[in-house]
Amino acid sequence: MSSPLQHDRIPLLAETDILVAGAGSAGCCAALAASASGRHRVLLVERYGFAGGSSTQMLDTFYGFFTPGEFPRKVVGGLPDRVVDTLDRAGAIFLRPNTYGAGTGVNYNPERLKLVWDELLAAAGVRVLLHATLVDARAGADGGLREVIISTKRGFFRIAARRFIDASGDADLCHLAGFPCEKAGELEPAQTLTTIFRMSNVDLAAYEAAGGRKMLVQRMTEAVERGTHALPRKTGSLHPMNAVGCISTVAVRVADVDATDFEQLAAAEAEGRRQAFVYEQFFRDCVPGFAAANIIGLSHQIGVRETRRVYGEYRLTREDCLNAARFSDRVLLCGAPIEDHRSLPGGGEETVWGYVPDGGAYDVPYRTLVPRGREETWVVGRCFSATHDAHASCRSMAQTMAMGQAAGTAARLSLEQDCGARAVPVAELQARLRAEGAVLELPAKRAFTAAAEWRKNREAAT
Repeated sequence: MSSPLQHDRIPLLAETDILVAGAGSAGCCAALAASASGRHRVLLVERYGFAGGSSTQMLDTFYGFFTPGEFPRKVVGGLPDRVVDTLDRAGAIFLRPNTYGAGTGVNYNPERLKLVWDELLAAAGVRVLLHATLVDARAGADGGLREVIISTKRGFFRIAARRFIDASGDADLCHLAGFPCEKAGELEPAQTLTTIFRMSNVDLAAYEAAGGRKMLVQRMTEAVERGTHALPRKTGSLHPMNAVGCISTVAVRVADVDATDFEQLAAAEAEGRRQAFVYEQFFRDCVPGFAAANIIGLSHQIGVRETRRVYGEYRLTREDCLNAARFSDRVLLCGAPIEDHRSLPGGGEETVWGYVPDGGAYDVPYRTLVPRGREETWVVGRCFSATHDAHASCRSMAQTMAMGQAAGTAARLSLEQDCGARAVPVAELQARLRAEGAVLELPAKRAFTAAAEWRKNREAAT
């Protein structure tokens, strides 16, 4: 943790019990769980001007709440339910069908979700520092992480904490602290990046009448093979938004990028924007229902699927996912398939899928949230401890929110019992998670319709 910054000359901004780095869906849930007892000071640091991370910057659908298949099972609950229920009361969600076999998705209004995160965090008493970028970390004499440095428009500040949760997505806190990490692309190609774009004035009835998704794939393939439009891939998807006549897409593809390198990331941002408008022209020219459509928004930044992954006390593997592994220290479940967006030699992309058997789910052990050998730190979200393949399954936002709930509860428990992360009593942690609504046992198979209201589905599934 060597740094050119002179720590002792940097003013101390705050002392807190639990510091959460990154206010994405995982970090927000970690902060909410950590503050649940009202006994501990919780501080959340975020570099952007709003909370939510990918949930508000790029995406508009929560996946991972339900297993795929004919008999969906609801495998995530607790704090993630509270988030969706709050959106539901505002009329800001609907359920999307079992797209691509990934299970029923919970579509939401991302602008409303920004407000929901604000309100939930404020009600919980979490101190939120927006426009604050993490730039360094420092250990104490015993080697344990003790404080971080943030950069703001007012200059540098120190924040001291007793416990830390890295929810930065890129494992920035763990990287700055010198914890062992694996970087995507070192052992296998990193997953591709995607700029989400949204279009208005779409005639969805005309689109569906012309063949919908099947027609879209055919038109994309024809455009690529005939060279009429320089699309980066032959497949892609679009779906209705929580706004009449508007759609969102997953179509842009930018490959071979180290998203921890700011110059490569900047080039990827520009390429993503360029591709988005190539798609706009293609949709107008070739897809029924889009003749008068326009791009009305691009994701706040390009969507990054993987960068650094921390080495934890346990590493979730492909075999764990595909064998529906059971662990005694489970803190959440995941039924999402492995969804690996790969670039192909010479250009193009394929998505490689791998499914949990029999529409089931696997356990995610607590040890994947504890960096190897650490007592004061947890890691949640897409930088948790997993191999490339396992990460491609367990990165759905329902799971990352559940990770946040588990880590925030564990951090709170470690303070109450004056123990390190590795000594947290797992049985007590599990009992608290269950009491707060988390799902730790695979529910029985029950049929229900994805067209029903969210709350009815939740009650039927649980």
